Amino acid sequence: MADIRITQPDAVDLKVECDRSLARELNGYFTFTVPNFQYTPAFKKRLWDGKIRLFNLYTQTIYAGLIDLVIKFAKDRGYTWEHVPVPYDTPKPEEVKQFIQSLPLSAGGKPIQPYDYQVEAVQHALNRSRALLVSPTGSGKSMMIYLLCRWMLDKNPTGKLLIIVPTTSLVAQMLADFRDYSKQDSWKADRNIHTVMSGKDKTSTKRIIISTWQSIYNQPFTYFDDFMGVFGDECHLFKAKSLASIMSKAKKTKYRIGTTGTLDGTQTHKLVIEGLFGPTYHTTTTKKLIDQDLLSQINIDCLQLQYSPEDIQTTKKMTYVDEIRWVVSNSRRNQFIKNLCSKLTGNTLVLFNFVELQGKPLHEILQKDSTKPVYFIHGQTEVDEREQIRKAVDKGSDSILLASYGTCSTGINIKNIHNVVFASPSKSIIRVLQSIGRGLRRSDTKQQMKLFDIADDLRYKSYINHGMNHLGARLKIYTNERFPYKLISIQLPKESNEKNIQDTQNEIG
Repeated sequence: MADIRITQPDAVDLKVECDRSLARELNGYFTFTVPNFQYTPAFKKRLWDGKIRLFNLYTQTIYAGLIDLVIKFAKDRGYTWEHVPVPYDTPKPEEVKQFIQSLPLSAGGKPIQPYDYQVEAVQHALNRSRALLVSPTGSGKSMMIYLLCRWMLDKNPTGKLLIIVPTTSLVAQMLADFRDYSKQDSWKADRNIHTVMSGKDKTSTKRIIISTWQSIYNQPFTYFDDFMGVFGDECHLFKAKSLASIMSKAKKTKYRIGTTGTLDGTQTHKLVIEGLFGPTYHTTTTKKLIDQDLLSQINIDCLQLQYSPEDIQTTKKMTYVDEIRWVVSNSRRNQFIKNLCSKLTGNTLVLFNFVELQGKPLHEILQKDSTKPVYFIHGQTEVDEREQIRKAVDKGSDSILLASYGTCSTGINIKNIHNVVFASPSKSIIRVLQSIGRGLRRSDTKQQMKLFDIADDLRYKSYINHGMNHLGARLKIYTNERFPYKLISIQLPKESNEKNIQDTQNEIG
């Protein structure tokens, strides 16, 4: 008899039958410390020890998406194992390819064909029935979801599909994408898709439901019984407990596909999402898409702002929160950003983090002094207004879009962005790469984008301030992604005037 017997009682969990000592070993193997746990309220109140345990010691269950890791555990430690898989049909690659070729796909009213990496990703997801598709911004994740949906609906005449997205903007955008892809097809998006957000009905006879996770995470188990497939788009943004709640209720759901542009680099984040959806599959890379001319070329100027000795003494050894607040609310720094944006050619996306501290003051001075159209998007901007702004910028050629990271770093599809300005410091790999992705999409008038990464040099002797540490983290990201960058030191002007504008332009080149 095998040391470990693995069965799958439902679409959510694996049951691991073994003796208790081996179960405790599995529990330890799948226990991880959560990064920055010490700052969470639950840890501070001593309600949590800062660890996440993926293997339930009492029920001896673990998320089904981690089957490969359970088998690896057994192999690495010399245990015998037996896996009783759930039977399902695996489509032949040629069958999938022929089906996709039979679809009259379009984009912008023009006929298109999917790229090879998109077809291969669809085949992979159907072969496994569950997968976490990691695909960079601009690679066409919504097209992959559309192709998977069309296959599943065609082969299963009664089942329904659920597409979960993190924001109401992405609900509207996913529907718009499906409309675009099916414009020349007899299959029409509006006849087949029901959207759920802002109090709309959560049920429908239509076979595809697109919903924010916030709208459905507290629905009963029975709500999910009709879904043969669940898609989690931009799944890295979902709150872990809410995502787990939704996916754990979908016990009868065969297909479980997650999509994201990138993961945050931590093991716990990756394993939780893989457990809920399936093993990671990288469809392509940003560098490959750039080399194939599918995305714009990128050049990065890292602008290291130099401050006066008085400023350095003021900020010396500030806490992270205090330094960031001081930096983003600095009026001379905001004037510098305004001067920079005024001289750039093409549409410019300026990303900030704090609405009251930086977003609104920047918007005020940009509106007052800029001769260009200036648009402003933040968390309180209505969905319809965001869509109007998106269309205006896409059609324009020399405007400024000021947007919070939370509303614009993920999911907003604007092809006509020529410049991106990081106005607030960050070291999050997800935020950095998703934000860069806003400018990488190609358009008829743009084949290159420029990123201005603004960092604040407040170093004092051997002390390195938080902003420069964050720049170091971003430089590692650029190096790993093989993005070209250069470092430029600029003395922050004590006053902002027309000469400063010209000096800024001259220094940046």
